Amino acid sequence: MEVYRISHEDYSTKLTSSGSANRWNFDGRKVIYTGQSRALSSLELVVHRSYIKPAEPYKMMIISIADEQQLYSEIKIASLPANWRKIAAYSDLQKIGSKWYKSKSSLILKAPSAIIPYEYNYIINTEHPDFAKNVRSVGIEDYFWDDRLL
Repeated sequence: MEVYRISHEDYSTKLTSSGSANRWNFDGRKVIYTGQSRALSSLELVVHRSYIKPAEPYKMMIISIADEQQLYSEIKIASLPANWRKIAAYSDLQKIGSKWYKSKSSLILKAPSAIIPYEYNYIINTEHPDFAKNVRSVGIEDYFWDDRLL
């Protein structure tokens, strides 16, 4: 399966993580957030940045992850708190994601997008023992900001 990540050009050549906290992880958890499509990845980036600098060079990373079912865990919307799409739920969601991360029960966490709940983000645990053999960068494309998004 191919998934997509938009990153600043400086960080687009390696599959690494800053470990910064986000919706599904606490600070220090080395995960890579990806989207199931280029469009979802674009929307996620716009929503999660407090500002966008169109003059800065961004790249679209195309990442291949193995299709083996045992490598995936999925979060079902029905199992989430009613307010899961709100910022107020971050703490609860970070606990869910961190439990997954620490358990190393799977390489990939398939999580619903808070922007488009029936599309998915794929969170990759870079510290998982299966990471090196099942995740690889297969392409990097130029990315541009359409002025209508800004």
